[in-house]
Amino acid sequence: MSPVFPMLTVLTMFYYICLRRRARTATRGEMMNSHRTIESNSRTSPLHAEVVQYAKEVVDFSSHYGSENSMSYTMWNLAGVPNVFPSSGDFTQTAVFRTYGTWWDQCPSASLPFKRTPPNFQSQDYVELTFEQQVYPTAVHVLETYHPGAVIRILACSANPYSPIPPAEVRWEILWSERPTKVNASQARQFKPCIKQINFPTNLIRLEVNSSLLDYYTELDAVVLHGTKDKPVLSLKTSLIDMNDLEDDDYEEKDGCGMDSLNKKFSSTALREGPNNGYFDKLPYELIQLILNHLTLPDLCRLAQTCKLLNQHCCDPLQYIHLNLQPYWAKLNDTSLEFLQARCTLVQWLNLSWTGNRGFISVAGFSRFLKVCGSELVRLELSCSHFLNETCLEIISEMCPNLQDLNLSSCDKLPPQAFNHIAKLCGLRRLVLYRTKIEQTALLSILNFCSELQHLSLGSCVMIEDYDVIASMIGAKCKKLRTLDLWRCKNITENGIAELASGCPLLEELDLGWCPTLQSSTGCFARLARQLPNLQKLFLTANRSVCDTDIEELACNCTRLRQLDILGTRMVSPASLRKLLESCKDLCLLDVSFCSQIDNRAVLELNVSFPNVFIKKSFTQ
Repeated sequence: MSPVFPMLTVLTMFYYICLRRRARTATRGEMMNSHRTIESNSRTSPLHAEVVQYAKEVVDFSSHYGSENSMSYTMWNLAGVPNVFPSSGDFTQTAVFRTYGTWWDQCPSASLPFKRTPPNFQSQDYVELTFEQQVYPTAVHVLETYHPGAVIRILACSANPYSPIPPAEVRWEILWSERPTKVNASQARQFKPCIKQINFPTNLIRLEVNSSLLDYYTELDAVVLHGTKDKPVLSLKTSLIDMNDLEDDDYEEKDGCGMDSLNKKFSSTALREGPNNGYFDKLPYELIQLILNHLTLPDLCRLAQTCKLLNQHCCDPLQYIHLNLQPYWAKLNDTSLEFLQARCTLVQWLNLSWTGNRGFISVAGFSRFLKVCGSELVRLELSCSHFLNETCLEIISEMCPNLQDLNLSSCDKLPPQAFNHIAKLCGLRRLVLYRTKIEQTALLSILNFCSELQHLSLGSCVMIEDYDVIASMIGAKCKKLRTLDLWRCKNITENGIAELASGCPLLEELDLGWCPTLQSSTGCFARLARQLPNLQKLFLTANRSVCDTDIEELACNCTRLRQLDILGTRMVSPASLRKLLESCKDLCLLDVSFCSQIDNRAVLELNVSFPNVFIKKSFTQ
């Protein structure tokens, strides 16, 4: 046999992994639907009475459009019976996530995506709901009342949140999953996907959404769980399930992307000796590394089992400079971090968002990992990581001296005193504190010591007592600030705006949505327009006082403007909007929903004159 043959065998296997991954991505939706249709048809449950129940409580979520102190547009509206369905339209009694489309990805505040994200993980937001009774699910119905189509994954958990006894094991099982698809309708619908049967009862359901293809905010009204108290029995039709479905779907979720499998593979270092490696080592080291950069983490683990040379490459810390563990949130635990530890000594970007909840990651496990892997960290994503406490933030401040980017979005269980440690990270460039319990004293300390900040998100931080004081400190200390999110800050006035406008001339993005204490009559919006010529995004959502004068000032001074939201104003006319659109050639998003002077006819006329601008006009039926 030619000595080249073993090398071709290894290359063929590597190529097969890549093609198999590509094939799974290309046909995933069709295969899963085929698989689940057979499963659905094979269930035999006529002997068991079906239990139908609405969600009892919303226990966790990643974002929402509403306020922390209100029920309008909040995730909490998903609990209980429908408020709106079957009506269609924009209603405050529904659950709405914070973003839609790709607009937020096009903003100056947008972060670069992580490499090696598995193509089957496209979730952007989630909400978890509990139900009164544990059942074996037979159906999950989602009542969508506006711009449906965002739900892409439904999961069930084995843990009972109402049990006084902690479970020995917590399992998440995917009931249904699909790639994002465009739904060409904005009307209400009852979404009824064919779900997979699982072998444990549940009363904890998780919806994951992707809103990137939506034209506007999706609105959800209620979730209905159907199930039986006794375990259903599958008929012999189950044997008809295509083995390709099991290989490309179940294997992917239960083994390939499960951290149990990764743990075993990371911990397996003994490889059988072979006669040679097929001259694979004749390739330059850097070329092999470059090829392996295209593999996801599970595929990297599989390839590591082929030969010692590839095992060495797959375990090289250079392969883990950017490490995205968010897709594996359902299985990632202390053991996973321990096995990864030796390979992550050079990690610079680390994404642990959504991970570690319900005891999967301990404070001790997280601390051990950062003590080994934190020295080179530049970016750390910890959105919705509810295992975090004050000790964790202290460890971050001590072990990550080079950190520039920290995301604590929706870490709403962190105690207020924990945020004091962030002030030690003097090199921070980006800080996301959306929906956290940070208090004014800690935030002032951070602003004082972190003068290099360029991107700051304080949206829905309800513990801040005086936003004018915060704005004054930002204007005095953060001269390099480019983006600022003050969404739903409750008490900023024209005084704070004046300090911001004069102190942060580089601002390109400013979100003042739902800030009720700002009044156009004080001249605050005109001042912003005159002093911030670099503005590309300005959200003045739900401020009824925005008027033609403000729009005309933007037209004269902010010609780089790309996104403007003036939802809810009564004082803006079509003429001023036309002037804005003529001056701001880059404008691509304009939200005039519930603007009483801008009717549908005016929107149509502007659309004809400016076809490249997406003009949003929401409605209530």
